[in-house]
Amino acid sequence: MQTYDVGRNVWATKGEKQEEAKKEFTEILRVLEGELGDRPYFGGKTFGLTDISLIGFYCWFYVYETFGNFSIEAECPKLIACAKKCMEKERLSKSLVDPHKVNDFVLGMKKNLGLE
Repeated sequence: MQTYDVGRNVWATKGEKQEEAKKEFTEILRVLEGELGDRPYFGGKTFGLTDISLIGFYCWFYVYETFGNFSIEAECPKLIACAKKCMEKERLSKSLVDPHKVNDFVLGMKKNLGLE
């Protein structure tokens, strides 16, 4: 299953299915964190394309945490530290959608899909 599908199951499901999705989602993030290691960026000391990919996904983390009732930072602190370091780049941080707006979007999707 793809990361997007697993993430969707975190916010779109409840109960046992959601718990399974949270576990699978966390495992995916732990693999990424393992690849990151102790480096500040995936490319070492240099910000690169993999970091940009992470940041595009990072603005959705608030949604997963809110609907899944868990902390990604508690599960993957190094990955979140990398994301926060990337967000210090003003051009990048200003180009992303506010996580609360993403959450509002998901709330609307849930309503339209009858998932409330």
